[in-house]
Amino acid sequence: MKMSFSEFSVLDVAVPVIIHSLDQALYQVTVEREGREYLLVENNERTFRRHSLNEIREALRNMPIASLVLRQRSAYDEMIGQVPREAENTLEIPLSLDLYPPVTTH
Repeated sequence: MKMSFSEFSVLDVAVPVIIHSLDQALYQVTVEREGREYLLVENNERTFRRHSLNEIREALRNMPIASLVLRQRSAYDEMIGQVPREAENTLEIPLSLDLYPPVTTH
């Protein structure tokens, strides 16, 4: 299922957002709502993809986001000839909702 930017922007409840790392510098976004994941598409119906995590975060800064996660699926097991697992080899990293968090010095 898909959700456009205009549909996302008018949601009445903040929702979890997942940024998927597809390749070295290619990201796309899904939005979780009512137990389902919706692929975020631009208003022209093209999949929303960017080559920078900061570009993604800039584009989403005014959206109703409850939490933000970066998800990366690893192909390592397949690359080394490992037997397929029942569970996926996925890394999820929680991201701050602050676009530019304050700098701390030690």
